[in-house]
Amino acid sequence: MRFQPSRRSFIVASGITALASTRILGANDIVRVGVIGAGGRSRWLLNCADQAGPYQIAAVSDVYGPYCDLVKQRSNGLATIHRDYRDLLQQPLDAVIIASPDHWHVRMAVDALAAGKDVYLEKPVTHTLEESATLLRAVRSSKQILQCGMQQRSWSHFRDAVDLIQGGSLGRVTQVRTYWWQNYNVVLLPKPVETQALDWKQWLGAAPDQSFSEEKFYRWRQFWDFGGGTMTDLFTHWIDVVHWAMKCDQPREATILADKYVFEHWDCPDTVQAAFRYPGFDVAFESMMASSIDDGGLELRGTEGTLKLTRAGFTLHHEGVPVKDNPVVKAESFRDGTIDHLQNFFDCMKTRKEPNAPVETGIAAARAGQMANLAYRGNGQIKWPAKT
Repeated sequence: MRFQPSRRSFIVASGITALASTRILGANDIVRVGVIGAGGRSRWLLNCADQAGPYQIAAVSDVYGPYCDLVKQRSNGLATIHRDYRDLLQQPLDAVIIASPDHWHVRMAVDALAAGKDVYLEKPVTHTLEESATLLRAVRSSKQILQCGMQQRSWSHFRDAVDLIQGGSLGRVTQVRTYWWQNYNVVLLPKPVETQALDWKQWLGAAPDQSFSEEKFYRWRQFWDFGGGTMTDLFTHWIDVVHWAMKCDQPREATILADKYVFEHWDCPDTVQAAFRYPGFDVAFESMMASSIDDGGLELRGTEGTLKLTRAGFTLHHEGVPVKDNPVVKAESFRDGTIDHLQNFFDCMKTRKEPNAPVETGIAAARAGQMANLAYRGNGQIKWPAKT
């Protein structure tokens, strides 16, 4: 990176952040939050945080000026603006919400933890397999709270569904189907980027130097330097639910059939069928980025029943029960679980208890998608642990 702090600036910054981290939150305290990465996802998180509990946006950092301005406006002008997120970390904050592109996640989270901040880190928490050990070590060697952005872990009907599965309602589960379709043809890019207000070099960070591209700026998830395509964007959410419900988070092998049929200018495939073998059960994933009729969901099939689960709710169907009497159990979602997930984060900041989505869950969910991407970029299959 281009920023090289001097020994004196490091000592001064450490002193400031150390004082900030000694603040003990009480039940009625307002959480002082810094926002790192102020794009669309970040603003949605703030919408949910508005319903989760008392908090104050005290600072914002983004390399694109208009994004910072939007967050400052919603803070009623109170938030300080910082082009470099490390300057934000020197402010007297209780926590940071990190919603930057994936290739910045670990570096920003590690720096925030070292600065004594609690962290809400969007998924996928890592950009590469190699980053897993770095993030895990940073979290577990600190006293800070880190909540991974796997909001299903706090979503009421997902929690009920997991209880049913772990309670044996499906019998022995041997097959899980997951799917998520989106249509990028009907989602237009936002208004043109004001390039004079963007620090593109800083946005790239440790990624290889390359010319500015609006497609990469807005759809960075579809380029290897910044994201991991559908496998680490969409699939990450569903495989985390599988890991949680099945109490097993390490596939032994991954196989993928994928290609770029529609969006040939992307790095990542737009059409995917992937399969994962876990001890005792298999998981399949289907995705296509030019079709969105069915959105996303999971189906867990067991010897005694099948559970069909989406963000809208779930249905439980028992084997041997007449069609007219199925589903035997039905539940609907009453609000976005991201609200409860942020509430859990704020609560854990006060109690210092483990959050619903600790670092290990985020690492495991990202790892499964990263394995599939390695298979795609290799010969279509990978075993774990990898020999090389």
